[in-house]
Amino acid sequence: VQPSVPPVPNYKLSMSIPEWLQAIQTYMKMLQYNHTGTQFFEIRKSRPLSGLMETAREMTRESLPIKCLEAVILGIYLTNGQPSVERFPISFKTHFSGNYFHHVVLGIYCNGRYGSLGMSRRSDLMDKPLMYRTLSDLIFEFEDSYKKYLHSVKKVKIGLYVPHEPHSFQPIEWKQLVLNVSKMMRTEVRKELEKFARDMRMKILKPSSAHSPMKERPRGKSLSPRRRQGSPQRRACRRDKS
Repeated sequence: VQPSVPPVPNYKLSMSIPEWLQAIQTYMKMLQYNHTGTQFFEIRKSRPLSGLMETAREMTRESLPIKCLEAVILGIYLTNGQPSVERFPISFKTHFSGNYFHHVVLGIYCNGRYGSLGMSRRSDLMDKPLMYRTLSDLIFEFEDSYKKYLHSVKKVKIGLYVPHEPHSFQPIEWKQLVLNVSKMMRTEVRKELEKFARDMRMKILKPSSAHSPMKERPRGKSLSPRRRQGSPQRRACRRDKS
């Protein structure tokens, strides 16, 4: 029997933004989380946005299960026509039982509120309703969710707003702000996040690639050992949550 293909959600003028985000998240859940150990779509984070949007279109055609990184790309693709909805990647590096895990969600900012879209094995580590007054409230909510699974959050990386221009040749800026949260007090984390969020809203931040050559970036910005950099995203979400 041919499995039914979930219809791609369409925005209707009668929908509020939270309803629209809910429709997108429901669609992603219908695709299901990919537990197979095989990544169905190759996603290179350094690709231009236009190429990643092609991959997102392919995801809607193929209707295969997805992981966290694919969900971020799909979330960007499906929210593209909504200029009032700002989208930016939020990455987490956590530690549990001697191992490190990586996870990414799509942060959403709209009408003075923050929320997220995404996919995870854990229902409280993906989408969050558009109700958080500050970026730090949203991040701390994720941190508290992680604690339930005995994961300690080591690093949080916040990217820039993704342009609404689907044909853009610009790559996504994944980690404009890198916080070593395990070595910081919450008050300090909050201060850093709020300053960054304010700069984002004022659109004064430029991609770090704009002022440093692409080749230099992994050395300059990444705080994780060089060795990990070389391993493709493939691992990123398999090691998402234990």
